[in-house]
Amino acid sequence: MSAVQTSAPAADEGAHAPAPGAQSIAGDAASPDAIRRLSRTLAGGRSVKSQKKVLELLKASLAAIRLNDFEGGADRALAALRIDETSGLAWHVLAICQEKANRFGPAIHAYEAALQLLPDHSDIAHDLGRLAQRLGYLEISEKLLLKFLAANPGHIEAINNLACVMRDQRRYMDAVEVLRPMLEIEPESAVLWNTLGTVLNDEGRLDEALTFFEEALRLDPEFAKARYNRANVRRPLGDVPGAIEDMETALLGADGPYEAAMMRMARALMLMGEARLPEGFEAYEIRFDPNLPESMRVAVPAPRWEPGEQDIRGKRLLVVGEQGIADELVFANCLNDIIEAVGPEGQVFIAVEARMVGLFQRSFPAAIVGGHKAVRLEGRLTRYIPFIEDLPEGEGPDYWMPMASLMTVYRPSVGSFPQHRGYIRPDPERVAHWKRELDALGPEKKVGLHWKSLVMTGARSAFFASSFQLWEPILRAPGCLMVNLQCGDVADDLAAAEAAGVRIWTPPINLKDDLEDVAALSAACDLVIGPGIAGTNIAAACGARTWMVVAPDDWHLMKTDRYVFYPDTRIFVRGAVNGWPGVIGDIRAALDEAVATGWNAA
Repeated sequence: MSAVQTSAPAADEGAHAPAPGAQSIAGDAASPDAIRRLSRTLAGGRSVKSQKKVLELLKASLAAIRLNDFEGGADRALAALRIDETSGLAWHVLAICQEKANRFGPAIHAYEAALQLLPDHSDIAHDLGRLAQRLGYLEISEKLLLKFLAANPGHIEAINNLACVMRDQRRYMDAVEVLRPMLEIEPESAVLWNTLGTVLNDEGRLDEALTFFEEALRLDPEFAKARYNRANVRRPLGDVPGAIEDMETALLGADGPYEAAMMRMARALMLMGEARLPEGFEAYEIRFDPNLPESMRVAVPAPRWEPGEQDIRGKRLLVVGEQGIADELVFANCLNDIIEAVGPEGQVFIAVEARMVGLFQRSFPAAIVGGHKAVRLEGRLTRYIPFIEDLPEGEGPDYWMPMASLMTVYRPSVGSFPQHRGYIRPDPERVAHWKRELDALGPEKKVGLHWKSLVMTGARSAFFASSFQLWEPILRAPGCLMVNLQCGDVADDLAAAEAAGVRIWTPPINLKDDLEDVAALSAACDLVIGPGIAGTNIAAACGARTWMVVAPDDWHLMKTDRYVFYPDTRIFVRGAVNGWPGVIGDIRAALDEAVATGWNAA
């Protein structure tokens, strides 16, 4: 399982809307119990002179770990390995230090070396399995946890963690079946009740999940993970004060820097959703905390712009897009502001997803736009900017800035968001082309349709997707012809619609990669409908008439009845529990009204 360098193309929707996924992995490679077990193992070591020195170094390393001095611990473990590179214990201790120091690639290699040298030490498999789950290597994590459980049947933490891996693979029934027999044996385990709640939460069964989080807290009122998870379901269920109180309390009991960073990220989304600006945007800087495995590093030979310290007028500033396509479109809201702030004597460079370079260059002609790329180095996402690297010496940026960080400077309140009809400009010739193509299909109104995200990890499946069959009332709306704008493999959905006598027109383009045509076609349609994913954000940012399905706690609403980034977009709020049928009915009623009023109601 190598994580030293693998390609990491940008996802279509990064962490666009839902809070960070509920976490319930149990255990810690550097916990006091784990370190005591290692100490006991070292106490039984051989007393040969060289081995004695190795044992002394490893005991010193464990002492450093107890003091959270992971750099010192790693140095001592490496010194031990220089004496005996075949010491599995030294590799295990080194792995723990590397993991706690957020050097995930070296940590994985050290765990693998330890496991190879000490195949019977099942604790190593458990530690590596936890790290693999944290980094998204789910199949590998499952194999390692099963290996540990084969040697330690009935181990609560490992069974809990296996259920978490199955949950993250969307194998919800399997996860429940793993937990159920253990809960019958250990009904007082708050950890297991919490994990069961996370499974139901990911399925979108928030009311049931709440019951299990509350049971976990009844058993252990100090259980920070359960309180964090309860916060993330209380808010969409309408209990905003309770959710914020839970989140603040959970932070006080966070177990280590990773858990604290995860909770601070969720808190930032809550603050933004409650329109506590600019506080929420300032809190959102937590996304760069290296304790978050998905935090982004930017490889740019320039310092980051600090708005309160450096005057940007006349400077050369690189603005780097973040996360996924939808996020880049949302945060492009501020690009005209920064271009004006830099002024004609300066220069703004904009780095975005390569598929959107043409759209952004047309929309912000005063800027120089190019694509960014990403790789994983030692398990960490690093974004680099090839077109900046190719500039002649002296013509590169003086500073750089993450795109979302512009919000703190230019959007200090909900009232500071501009009224507009779109700030992304599709190619007018392509728009005219698609209008001709759509007109040739008949007199019906052309309705572009999205129904799911390409990124279906964790709770996103409940947030951004619905069964295609649920959309039938919309597909059969009189006076409307549906235009398929959904990227990905949807052949089965389209075949089912055709078999049911529903006509859906699919354009002859690559809906995933041909974003210039997706934007132009969206603008040519009479209406675009779907959840808040990349496609609907393209339509809304281009000023197309857009109806967007949002969750009740979607932070982009900021306590208003509109999507503040796209003021002309009409929103339909999905209920927190089994909300898709209701919101589909609302959209169908709105379509019927639009048809009856000559489309004026749209």
